[in-house]
Amino acid sequence: MATSTAAPDADRREPRAGSPARKPARRPHGPRRSLLPYLLLAPAVVLELAVHVIPMVVGVWMSLLELTQFHIRDWSTAPFIGWENYRATLDLNSAAGKELLHSFWVTLAYSVLSVGFAWLLGISAAVVLQRPFRGRAILRALFLTPYALPVYAAVITWSFLLQRDTGLVNHVLVDQLGLLDERPFWLIGDNSFASLLVVSVWRNWPFAFLCLMAGLQNVSGELYEAAAIDGAGFWRRLRSVTLPMLRPVNLVLLLVLFLWTFNDFNTPYVLFGGSAPEQADLISIHIYRSSFKTWDFGSGSAMSVALLLFLLIVSAAYLLITNRRRDDHA
Repeated sequence: MATSTAAPDADRREPRAGSPARKPARRPHGPRRSLLPYLLLAPAVVLELAVHVIPMVVGVWMSLLELTQFHIRDWSTAPFIGWENYRATLDLNSAAGKELLHSFWVTLAYSVLSVGFAWLLGISAAVVLQRPFRGRAILRALFLTPYALPVYAAVITWSFLLQRDTGLVNHVLVDQLGLLDERPFWLIGDNSFASLLVVSVWRNWPFAFLCLMAGLQNVSGELYEAAAIDGAGFWRRLRSVTLPMLRPVNLVLLLVLFLWTFNDFNTPYVLFGGSAPEQADLISIHIYRSSFKTWDFGSGSAMSVALLLFLLIVSAAYLLITNRRRDDHA
């Protein structure tokens, strides 16, 4: 019995009688295809140049000039002095260098403590709200309130709460609870650093909570069930399951929080009115005071560039160390 050896695919390719022949789809070619990605990226590139790159280049150029109040109206008359601004501000034996070093240590302590407490509160709230229970949605919305509030409105509210005579904090501690004999000053003196730290943690920990809560959504419940079957308690599951699974989130979160806190200007400026006390003299306020209070924009720009280089070095070192640890564990 003879069988047909005609390829079925060949019949399928032939158009049916009466049906129009299909034309192959045309692919975009020529200049339109090559320019489209660049046209789509052009607005973002223009904004990035206008907001970040050009001001950064101008700041570096200003740091090389003797740009004081006598030359601020016409930059072309400001003499070029090269690295003199950097030498003057980074000379630790001079008065300006000692003040900058003091601001640096205050800022470093403030950043480490703020990031540490914000992360601790964030992980605690994220773990507690991981399991469903009645009222969880309300607590989530309540915890995110400090992050949703405008920074100026939130910090101004704290400045009223921390007033010595009319503030709610002293009213509760002294008049209501009787924990203190006299009303302390919270915005000047030794207490100013603690007040600034409390406000910073209050503003930053909801962001940590949001990131960690999102990271916990990707942790499989089977891991906790297996750990519970093996006899692991809450703290053991936290140490052996939760924290290792959140490691990628923590690597990015801690770096972002540190950079935000170290560069924080709005919180101390609004809380102390632009003139922070010595105990809370962050480097951002110190640069602002050097630039806009003494009108020495050359020195202020040199401090800003030095701060930028320091944060770049810290970020690069942090990423290098964490990547090496990740490769070692892989």
